[in-house]
Amino acid sequence: MSESIAVTPEQLESVKFNADGLVPAIAQDIETKEVLMMAWMNAESLAMTMSEGTMVYWSRSRSELWRKGDTSGDHQVVREAYYDCDGDTLLFLVDQHGKGACHTGERTCFFRRFGS
Repeated sequence: MSESIAVTPEQLESVKFNADGLVPAIAQDIETKEVLMMAWMNAESLAMTMSEGTMVYWSRSRSELWRKGDTSGDHQVVREAYYDCDGDTLLFLVDQHGKGACHTGERTCFFRRFGS
């Protein structure tokens, strides 16, 4: 079950969106600490994520909001949310439901390694 994340207006004002109105958002598994994915958020998707307690991102390729799991069923429930010291990157600790976070079917988007 998802719950909203308590956030103050001052905290939201601390988030620094880039020239396109976006901020990078990292989803990390709350239990394993495995980095699952990185995607983009705009102010609306950030507000929706905080109020709904599930991850909502901004698709740069489709220019639309997308709620993680609406089509795949592999949704992410937010347990904790952080912003970095500069306010220009977000970190969400999530419960990953379903097969995984990656659109390829992998658990994490970071399954390819450089080198041997």
